[in-house]
Amino acid sequence: MVIIIFGLGTLFFALDPPGGPALWLGRMGLLTAGAALALYAVLQSVDGVGLKQAVNAWASAGTSDKAVRFASAETVRWLEWAVRSYQSYVFGLSLILFGAAIAVVAGRVPRPIGYLMALSGLCYLAQGWIIGTSGFSSANQIPTLLGIILVVAWSVWLLVAALRSKTQDPGKTEAQARVWLYWWRA
Repeated sequence: MVIIIFGLGTLFFALDPPGGPALWLGRMGLLTAGAALALYAVLQSVDGVGLKQAVNAWASAGTSDKAVRFASAETVRWLEWAVRSYQSYVFGLSLILFGAAIAVVAGRVPRPIGYLMALSGLCYLAQGWIIGTSGFSSANQIPTLLGIILVVAWSVWLLVAALRSKTQDPGKTEAQARVWLYWWRA
């Protein structure tokens, strides 16, 4: 997730939208990507720490404590579903916003990549809804698989497009590198 989010941030600066809707879509995409990363960190702490502790406490509990410990573990599991649901919603929104920005800018990045990004975002929205309403169920298999396939497809296509493109203004590339160095040092 960290790699994807930082990749989206890099994409925002590489698109270098001139202003207008593309700039605002990109900025909102960048903000929602950051929120999705924060929610992912919360998800990992709930799942990797909270749920593990709750399950371990249930497993080692005496007979009289088993039911209470199980209820606690189940509650933490529901919390995990909730965080995962919101993370999927926010990440899906970010992909939709970036896809729309690409569709508006069109030229630096092929427009169909933006459409695939937006479609993968819709898959993540569907995942968020399904997890929020029924937890980790088999109903989530199709949106999850389709979302992964679409993310891989637009990522590879974007990589190929980036490798094929030629920088026409070396001064602009140098200026972008200075911006990155400034933010990196700060």
